[in-house]
Amino acid sequence: MTQIAGVILAGGQATRMGGQDKGIMQLAGVPLIDRVIARLKPQCTTLAISANGDLSRFADFGYPVFSDGTEDSQGPLAGVLAGLDWAARTGFEAIVTVATDTPFFPPDLVARLHAGSSPEGFGMAVTEAEERRFWHPTFALWPVALRHDLREALRHNQRRMRQFAESKDVVPVVFENSEAQDVFFNINTPEDLARAEVMLAS
Repeated sequence: MTQIAGVILAGGQATRMGGQDKGIMQLAGVPLIDRVIARLKPQCTTLAISANGDLSRFADFGYPVFSDGTEDSQGPLAGVLAGLDWAARTGFEAIVTVATDTPFFPPDLVARLHAGSSPEGFGMAVTEAEERRFWHPTFALWPVALRHDLREALRHNQRRMRQFAESKDVVPVVFENSEAQDVFFNINTPEDLARAEVMLAS
C-alpha cells in the first residue's frame, strides 16, 4: 500500500460557534482534534495538522502543524494544498484529509479511499440516502502530483473542493451510514455539539 499521510484540516472560521476554535472545543471532555487524531492515527503512516492563525495552539498534540498560507479565507482547498506541499517535502505520494469537526468518520476511511482510487482518479467520500448522493469533499485521498494544478486553481479563485475534484476525475467512494449514526456528522453549531454528545453516549 502506498504510504499515506493523514492531514487534519483545522483552519475553519467556526462563525456559527461564535468564532470558537472547533479543534480545541471539547466533546464530552476531550478536544475534538484529539478525537479525530485517535480515529485517524491507526489508519495512516503519520499525521499533520493544517491550520491558520496562531499555530502554537496545536503544538501540544505532537504532530507537525503548518499554516494553510491564507489570510483571506480561501477555504479548505488551501489547507489541502498546504498538506500536499508538506507531503511532497517529506516524501509521501498522497494524503488523506479529514475535518477537525467530524469525529465519527469511518475507522476504515483511508483503506477504502485508497482502494477506490486509481491512476485515472482519486477517491472522495460520499454517502447515499433516498436515491441521493451526498459528497463529503473534506474526506478524500489527494495525490501529491495534484498540488501544482491545485495551486493554479486557487490562484484563479477556484475554491470549491468538489468542483476542483471533478475536474480531476474524482472517484466517489460510497460509505454507509448506520441507523444510529451519520458517519460524517460535522459539528457546526452548539446544537450539533449537544447532538454529538448524545451520539457518543449511544
